[in-house]
Amino acid sequence: MKSVYFQIIEELKQVAEQVENEQVTSFIEALKQAKRIFVCGEGRSGLMGKAFAMRLMHAGYPVYVTGETITPSIQEGDLLVAISGSGNTPSVALVAEQAANSNADVHLVTTNKESRIQKIANHQVIVPAATKHRRKEEPATIQPMGNQFDQSVHLLLDGVVISMTSDEKDIHDLMKRNHANLQ
Repeated sequence: MKSVYFQIIEELKQVAEQVENEQVTSFIEALKQAKRIFVCGEGRSGLMGKAFAMRLMHAGYPVYVTGETITPSIQEGDLLVAISGSGNTPSVALVAEQAANSNADVHLVTTNKESRIQKIANHQVIVPAATKHRRKEEPATIQPMGNQFDQSVHLLLDGVVISMTSDEKDIHDLMKRNHANLQ
């Protein structure tokens, strides 16, 4: 089992080495400038998005997950983070179109440089990992379905939050104070 674990880690390292730093830096700057941040995704991509939204909330950013009952309308000055391995997930594309029609910025996190959502997005971060579609340009993996993409996105977005908060002196204390206490 341990050899499988190490192979997964090696695969994630190979994906991370190919992510373009400039794309991530631009993404971070846009997040910092946004009035509010909205996050959407389906399935496991949606779960990675919720984890990202939670960390942003812990760090003091105004953030919402689409589809929740308390999510307000998106407006100009807001930013939507759309997460879709294929870049073609119909429900995520619809949300991205609605955000663009509301003059919000749309940022896509995907594997697919040429996708339906990419055509709507103001910016994209390409995570060159395998998805359930196994397109010819996707890397080989021992993992099923979109595991490699989901894990890579989780680590990347955790890195984004860490980078966004690295100048904060007491970020751990702030995050701890903002952590749920009604448990």
